[in-house]
Amino acid sequence: MRFVHTADWQLGMTRRRLGEDAQARYSAARRDAVAGLGELAARTGAEFVVVAGDVFEHNQLAPQVISQSLEAMRRIAVPVYLLPGNHDPLDAASVYTSRQFIRECPDNVTVLDRDGVHPVAPGVELVAAPWRSKRPTTDLAAAALDGLGPAGDGVRILLAHGGVDSLDPDPTNPALIGSAVIEEALARGIVHYVALGDKHSRTEVGGSGRFFYSGSPEVTNFADIEPDPGHVLVVDIDTTDSRRPVTVSPHRVGRWRFHTVRRRVDTAADIDALADELDRLPDKDRTVVRWALTGTLTVTDRAALDDCLERYSRLLASLEPWDRHTDLAVLPADGEFDDLGLGGFAAAAVEELTTQARGADPQAADDAQAALALLLRLVDHDRGAA
Repeated sequence: MRFVHTADWQLGMTRRRLGEDAQARYSAARRDAVAGLGELAARTGAEFVVVAGDVFEHNQLAPQVISQSLEAMRRIAVPVYLLPGNHDPLDAASVYTSRQFIRECPDNVTVLDRDGVHPVAPGVELVAAPWRSKRPTTDLAAAALDGLGPAGDGVRILLAHGGVDSLDPDPTNPALIGSAVIEEALARGIVHYVALGDKHSRTEVGGSGRFFYSGSPEVTNFADIEPDPGHVLVVDIDTTDSRRPVTVSPHRVGRWRFHTVRRRVDTAADIDALADELDRLPDKDRTVVRWALTGTLTVTDRAALDDCLERYSRLLASLEPWDRHTDLAVLPADGEFDDLGLGGFAAAAVEELTTQARGADPQAADDAQAALALLLRLVDHDRGAA
């Protein structure tokens, strides 16, 4: 028996770092990843898809987002089972109980809106632990398993959402999923696989080979937060073997990339090397870049760096500094402004700015450096136009 385990679609998600055009492409990519599960299911022979929470980014969604999301699910063409998570809980404002969702929900989509066992095929049951509020006061997975005996000749799959105590210990969080309870249920054959959602990075829990976060099918953050996104899991449970052995195969479906550039830049050659690195990035319109640069530059080189960053900000989905890992100093070089042909008041102003740029007042130095860099860029622009 084979199925697809996915989670954390968070349809309707926005990223603050994306402009309007890039956000539209990103939203479309998330829907395309969902719709593409139909082709994956057909190619692998998967019988159904389980979504372990956070199908939607939140419950207050624009009607267009709901309609487009449901249309993407319709294209999967095998049964799809949705578990409400912390982003889209079954509260009074739930998207799942809205008139639009009920009216437009395709026949292949089922919301797991009650705790406990859901038969989905002969000999196959899902055990669901849906969220009913954003702050549960108990371990929902343990509650869903409470009172269940071994599955016998059938197959059971637990769908749960949230943190696991063995990975994210927090004694103040009563809703953490207890790994010991899950491991015992697996060992006793109460369930044969645990499909988790909440972590956006593909993650195995414990060493049983039956207890996984699938991660989000499309990247949502950088690698220091989310090291292995962009996958769904195809899960095989061998029903011919009484031990119900499990095989889990990851399939990459994500197309976007969040990339960090770390470099020291002290010279014009260093800036050229940075430009080469940015130029080599594939699929720039689907790539979010943050830069962490350190070094000391002349005003001329800082202006060249600004030109480089401005150019690639027009090509990439997003390009922004990683402020807490960026430390750039700008020190005017001797004679750096001698060839501008300035005289009188303008020359005196440049001399004053140069003194401030080398001064001890950080704010005044930053302002002066920015003013000098802008002056050089404007002069270069005028020379180019001439």
